[in-house]
Amino acid sequence: MSAQGSGASPRRWHGVHKALADPLRIRLLEALWEMPRSARELADHVDLPPDRLYYHLNHLERAGLIDIAEYRPLARGKVERVYTPAVTEPPSDAANPEEMAEFLGSMLDATRADINAAYRSKQAGGRREVDLHRGALRLTDKALAELRGHIERLATQFGDRDAPGVWTRVVIAVVDLQDRPSPDSTPPAPERSP
Repeated sequence: MSAQGSGASPRRWHGVHKALADPLRIRLLEALWEMPRSARELADHVDLPPDRLYYHLNHLERAGLIDIAEYRPLARGKVERVYTPAVTEPPSDAANPEEMAEFLGSMLDATRADINAAYRSKQAGGRREVDLHRGALRLTDKALAELRGHIERLATQFGDRDAPGVWTRVVIAVVDLQDRPSPDSTPPAPERSP
């Protein structure tokens, strides 16, 4: 997927790794991936008093990991915030290498937390699926464009937030491991095995 901005602030993702440094915050995020919840509902989920969670929810909100989905009316004119996971966009192509490295570190920390939580759940008798694949492909410019198109179509096809099912994190990285030849140069001959 390309790292083109969507108009969102390019600094929205700063502090994600610090926000995820606390296991309780990861548990709060996991609960929000299941469904939007208020601080009171989150407190019931993690078996803590609500006033202990506001500090952690503020960290997650400042890091751009959660948003306020709605304000729910309560008795006597009070309202409570209902939180939901935020859609975090990567920095734009104009980001410098340090900004991209910080974003990538945060993204990898979040992915590590997802995988650890899934394995902890499996160890405790839960049923979670984890598939990890890493490989290298030789792709022409045309093949790369086609692969990106397939990824976009899959994301659109399966990206319905309101569909029934289990929330599943999908992380895909398409990264060239070497510089691409300029369009007007002749491609090198393929290497042959002895």
